[in-house]
Amino acid sequence: MAEPRFTRAFTPAHGEPIPVAEGVVRITAGNRGPLTFEGTNSYLVGTRSLAVIDPGPDDDAHFSALMAAIDGRPVSHIAVTHTHRDHSPLSRRLKAATGAEVVAEGPHRAARPLHEGESNPLSESADQVFSPDRRLHDGETIEGDGWRLQALLTPGHTANHAAYALLGTGIVFSGDHVMAWATSIVAPPDGAMRDYMASLDRLLARPEDRLYLPGHGGPVEEPHAFLRGLKAHRRLRERAVLERLRKGDRTIGELVRSIYASTDPRLHGAAGLSVFAHLEDLVARGAARTDGPPALNGVYFPQT
Repeated sequence: MAEPRFTRAFTPAHGEPIPVAEGVVRITAGNRGPLTFEGTNSYLVGTRSLAVIDPGPDDDAHFSALMAAIDGRPVSHIAVTHTHRDHSPLSRRLKAATGAEVVAEGPHRAARPLHEGESNPLSESADQVFSPDRRLHDGETIEGDGWRLQALLTPGHTANHAAYALLGTGIVFSGDHVMAWATSIVAPPDGAMRDYMASLDRLLARPEDRLYLPGHGGPVEEPHAFLRGLKAHRRLRERAVLERLRKGDRTIGELVRSIYASTDPRLHGAAGLSVFAHLEDLVARGAARTDGPPALNGVYFPQT
């Protein structure tokens, strides 16, 4: 099975409203970086009354750009895909300015309890104070004048990740679960590889979808082929981890240096968290072993 064809081709036009589909406008925040690419994409859905998907970081320029694009129209909902600080914090200012209802799967939480002595390496990146006005269940819908959005719960990147389908159009706002420019970071304890893979299958079971609009970068225009490629990519990474364990690598640092030798060193920390997610899943499935629960500083062995 072929890996996905990632593309970094994307013109963010920071702060400018860019029509990306009928009744959908993208505004990209200026928070570019190694993990955010060219910045966070916020989306306005609708023409007369609006929903805002992923308001983004608490940034004055981005808030002003969103308010200018809203241009006095009523905003009924602010839908958040997940609670990383590049996606949800601006929801509070936007709610205060528009009176919109904030909806999401729920507050930030870890995908599993922390082990004794374990700390969360991504705690600073989480919007710990986020609290939606309404928690959405899988399949639940919100609607406005001429549009309906359906929540698709897709845990993995975070435990509370949700995508949103724009019903009747084949468009899915995929957040950070599926992006054209890179794979999503899956980092325990915030995320879980088993959940992530199950969420890929959950989207693959939707034949009606034709276009994904992600939280960073450009659109995914052949989503089902891309999803199959993402699954293949993750399975190849898993096999690489097992192969390096068989060859004697024992720590996450050693595995990253072997598997990600050609990757920008600035991303090795994120790569280590992804390797950790694979190891946690492999240990749970009995394909690898370690002394005690899986840990970032643990020593790992192939299962014999």
